[in-house]
Amino acid sequence: MTNQTQRTELPNAVQEKQQNIAPVGQLKTNRSILKYILLSIVTFGIYPIVFYSGISSDINVVANRYDGKKTMHYALLFFLIGPLTLGIGYFVWFHKISNRIGGEVERRGINYTLSASTFWLWFVLGSLIIVGPFIYGHKLCVALNTLSEHYNING
Repeated sequence: MTNQTQRTELPNAVQEKQQNIAPVGQLKTNRSILKYILLSIVTFGIYPIVFYSGISSDINVVANRYDGKKTMHYALLFFLIGPLTLGIGYFVWFHKISNRIGGEVERRGINYTLSASTFWLWFVLGSLIIVGPFIYGHKLCVALNTLSEHYNING
């Protein structure tokens, strides 16, 4: 009889252990477009490199286990690939990272939408109305903050 109680208790203990898995490190959850704009001005354009490098690193930490992809580090894009491709690399990178963040948000069941179409509509076409890139930046910050919060809790 004690063997049966041990068998029933073991799966519950395993389930509790699996539910309490938290990541070793915590990701940043305080990204904002206002902070991005202000620090970009104060640092004379250096902060965007740091900002997008953090985004590329964080999405690799969060999603690599599930989708098997690796996003190119933004510093490599900024200093090498972007200039070599005459700027086309930036469009490809933003297209891919928007899709990857959106896919991970959807996979985790978070009620938020970000995709490559968000990049093309807000950042590219929205630049015609001047505020479009800022709206895309806000959407990117919200999506990554939400994803990071979920990762910090659930792993």
